[in-house]
Formats: sequence, C-alpha cells, structure tokens
Amino acid sequence: MTVLRLQASVHWRTGWLAVVLALAGCVSASDPGLPGEPMSADQFAQSDINRLQTLAMRDNLDSLDRLLEKLYRRNPGQWRKAGFMDLKAALEQGRARIRQGAVPKELEGLQDIEVLSVAMDPRYPGDRVAAFVLGLSSTIIAAHGGVIRFHVGDSVKARHVFNAARNVEIAAWMLASRRDAQGQPLLLSNELGDGVANLSFEREFGRIIARLDLEAVLLDESLRRIGINYVQGLLFFNFLPVR
Repeated sequence: MTVLRLQASVHWRTGWLAVVLALAGCVSASDPGLPGEPMSADQFAQSDINRLQTLAMRDNLDSLDRLLEKLYRRNPGQWRKAGFMDLKAALEQGRARIRQGAVPKELEGLQDIEVLSVAMDPRYPGDRVAAFVLGLSSTIIAAHGGVIRFHVGDSVKARHVFNAARNVEIAAWMLASRRDAQGQPLLLSNELGDGVANLSFEREFGRIIARLDLEAVLLDESLRRIGINYVQGLLFFNFLPVR
C-alpha cells in the first residue's frame, strides 16, 4: 500500500510539473514586436497588477538609463568631475546604481527627493548628472517600497506612486529652468533655437510620468474592483463547476 501511494504521489507530481511546463510554454509565446518580457519562474507568483508594475518599473529604469546618457553627452564635464576615464565607464556604473536605487557616494545619508534637491542646487560641486538621475531613481523605487519586481503580497500605495509622478514633473521643470550665478543652465537638456529642436528629454520625462500615473490609477482601481467583483458574484450567484 505504501509503495502504491508513493508511486501515485510521484505520478501526480510529474503530471503537475508537465502541466506547469506546458503552461509556461504557452504563455511565453508573445508578439516579438511588443516590449514584453520572457517567461520566468517568478511570474507564477505575480498577479496581473504585479506584472504591470514590474514592466512599468523596467521601462522607467530604462528611461532613466537614456536620460543619464543624454545628459552626460550634453554635459561631459559632469562625468569628468566624478573621475571617470571615459563616458562608457560613467554609464556602466550609473546604470548599475540606477537599479539599486543608490545615490552618489558623497550624498550617502540623503535619499530620493533630498538628493534631487541637492542636484538642482547651484552650489553643488559634484557630478550633477549622477545626482539628478540617481535622485529620480531613488524617488521612484522608494515610492514602490524599495522593490523593482513585484509579487503577490507586495504592497504599493497608489498615493506614493502618484506623488512620485509629481516629483518627476517638478524635477523636469527644475532641469529646464534652474540657472547658475552667471545665468547659464545648471545642466544642458532640451534645445530650441537656430533651427534646432531637441525635445527628447521632455519626451522621456513624459513617458515616465505617464507610466507612473497609469499605475497609480490602476492600483487605486484594483482595490475597488475587489469589492465590486465580490458583490457581482453575490448578485449573479455564480455556480461552481462540477465537471
């Protein structure tokens, strides 16, 4: 009897594993033209809203990567301040620190909006590009509870995500408007005039803000839908399947 039970248990587990692998194969097929994500084991621990949050965070961090490179290219003196030998080295370290929510070493002890405030202070002598972009990264990640991949059980407040979107708006305005004592921009970004129009910075900020705003709305709505779905189940009295 014990042997039969053991065999049955092994067959059940093997069958269940086959089903999971088959499902993984099915759901991993996606349109190669869309910016999705390959199938991974942790996706079985993610709800729909977790998937949206994870993809939105991935895309926002990618946007910060692009802002880092754009700002360094327009302001090469900034990465030289930090002692890097070339742009490539500055970008490699910057991109790694973006995903950690880290701040510049000289600003350790400060976080998120505090770093942003220092970055846009005309008196700040350090690498202003790193401080600005890492301040944005720290702000966005802090609004999500320090998490960049989300799973069932993770709790993110819609209000914090909404506030992060507003902070990105303020940071974008500061980038475009703050000047030093000589009236020069603290950092060169968007460019208009003499037949040249470079608004790529504005577009990247717009993408980040739009993702955060949509996520905040969906997070708020998801809480409401839990109650609505329960009431709908009672009203329409959904029978449970028997075969």
